[in-house]
Amino acid sequence: MDQIAIVVIAYNRPQSLLRLLDSLTNAYYPDGLDIPLIISVDKSDSTDTESVANDYVWEHGEKTVRLHETNLGLRKHVLSCGDISNEYDGVIMLEDDLYVSPSFYMYALAAMNRVRLDKKVGGISLYNHRLNVHAREPFEAVDDGYDNYYLQIASSWGQAFSAEQWNAFREWYEENKEKDITADNVPVNVSSWSEKSWLKFFIKYLIDTDRYFIYPRISFTTNFGDEGTHADKGVNDLQVPIAGMRRYGQIDFHFSDTEESGARYDSYFENMCLGSRLPEASRDETSVDLYGLKQSGSYKRYVLSCKSLPYRVIQTYGRRLRPIDANVLYKIEGHDFFLYDTQKPGKAPETNTVDKYMYNYRALKAKEMLALINYRILAKLHLVKAKDRPVQTIRIPAEGVRTVGENSIDDMTAMQSETAGVVAADIEAMENTDMIGEVSVTGDQTDAEGIMADRSGEAGPDMGSGMISETGNGEQDDLPSDDAV
Repeated sequence: MDQIAIVVIAYNRPQSLLRLLDSLTNAYYPDGLDIPLIISVDKSDSTDTESVANDYVWEHGEKTVRLHETNLGLRKHVLSCGDISNEYDGVIMLEDDLYVSPSFYMYALAAMNRVRLDKKVGGISLYNHRLNVHAREPFEAVDDGYDNYYLQIASSWGQAFSAEQWNAFREWYEENKEKDITADNVPVNVSSWSEKSWLKFFIKYLIDTDRYFIYPRISFTTNFGDEGTHADKGVNDLQVPIAGMRRYGQIDFHFSDTEESGARYDSYFENMCLGSRLPEASRDETSVDLYGLKQSGSYKRYVLSCKSLPYRVIQTYGRRLRPIDANVLYKIEGHDFFLYDTQKPGKAPETNTVDKYMYNYRALKAKEMLALINYRILAKLHLVKAKDRPVQTIRIPAEGVRTVGENSIDDMTAMQSETAGVVAADIEAMENTDMIGEVSVTGDQTDAEGIMADRSGEAGPDMGSGMISETGNGEQDDLPSDDAV
């Protein structure tokens, strides 16, 4: 690779852009390497972002500021930035509310050199997922001895492409951009994204062509999730630890290819390398659905799932090791994951969602859960909204009836009381105490799904902020809240 340009995608968030540019200044770059920097600013009503871009001093090569005279919108803006790859050997694309590791450029160079000729790789992620954004549950790729894993999810929180990789997508995109991407093998969370989204098309491209993004095991970018056009508040859901300083020559990256990798995941964050650990008869005919999100239309004869299904169970696994697929790899005993033969009816097994919650949210104390649940109830009913609303103190008696302080909420509906009663009773049973205590609720409105789990065991509480941002850009797609998912 001779010349890899850095392309910054900006829109109407000058402070976010300034923070990203500051992290670029503090990063390490090989001596003598000419690194072009292009800052692409979409049209807005303010010139503040343009001023930040123009004032920034870049010492490692030519700096170009591209000002769009009309507002392109998210999808067209990102596509235009990807097309810049044809002017160089490749590009690193960074949206304005990201922050880069000091070693981000070294990783991008190493990864691009490793996979540029691999037709199975559609792009390079600088970001490491710690959250399954479809399930809203923790994710970690199982360790297979390499510094990378593969995922059939394109990255929008720091990504790199060679010109060949980008053009392969562009060719597919031009043929499919008017088509509905809804399909049994596409996560509902993805297909429901709005028409502003470029990412959903790239994910469908990866699925259709059996390609992957290569991901690092430690992140070289992180996402601040700043307030933007389609996000009314900043969120921390997507913040991840970033790698420290790694100078050229100090460390080698050990990358696997797609064939030898034992950590290759589909678009649902499901490990596609578990077949060898399953009973021999089912190895080639099993759909892995440990998160329980796949549509039944995509199932093969055998299904490995956390869901309770009316089929014969031929093998069970526990939920003890982390990450969850390690329980299958090492054949951990238990009754949390079930291997079904869908051609043979059987009694649906019992499942325990409480154990699942405790596995996922091991550091969340009962009082903290109660505070969060009360906040979600109020937010869902639009009783907590304005940032300047005073703190509201809610007392939760042990008998499960929630009373509200005189100066907080005057009107509590019957539904609210019933929901809070069930929650308080559950927490009381957990703590076995006469009084849970006081919970302070401060208020920013969130865009989240109902906080009560479906007590049949299929749906769980969302402990995050509720907004899954596809991109940190100020003109970001209005990705579905958990309501939409």
